[in-house]
Amino acid sequence: MDILDVARTFLYMDSMSHKKLQKLCYYAQAWYVTIKNKPLFEDDIEAWVHGPVVPSLYSQYKTYGSRAIPREVKIPNNVESNIEICEFLQNIYKVYGHLSANELELLTHTEDPWINARQGKSEWQPGYDSISLDDMKRYYSNLK
Repeated sequence: MDILDVARTFLYMDSMSHKKLQKLCYYAQAWYVTIKNKPLFEDDIEAWVHGPVVPSLYSQYKTYGSRAIPREVKIPNNVESNIEICEFLQNIYKVYGHLSANELELLTHTEDPWINARQGKSEWQPGYDSISLDDMKRYYSNLK
């Protein structure tokens, strides 16, 4: 699965800020690797100051800044043709989609995967360390 297909699926569900989109994609990856024991997408997720960020996704939507990214008019074919992943992403949105970008950021800041990747950095110090899939699986397995 391509990260942009995952992001466009969430954008089909609603218009949202870049920060919220990043966090939804993070939770999709975290829960997918926990449940299926394999990543949903191949891109690394880095522990930035404002929470988990997929750099390639950041590059795609950075021109929006804090403005809402417009809704997509259709679900990407890769997702639409895979009912399991389509339903999985819908469930992630049901659980996390009602939260604001700032609430999602605060939530990620209380969870071990982001905290572990930020070790040794001050609150506002930039950091580009990857969040470990093993840390995600370990942490979210305990929440299941």
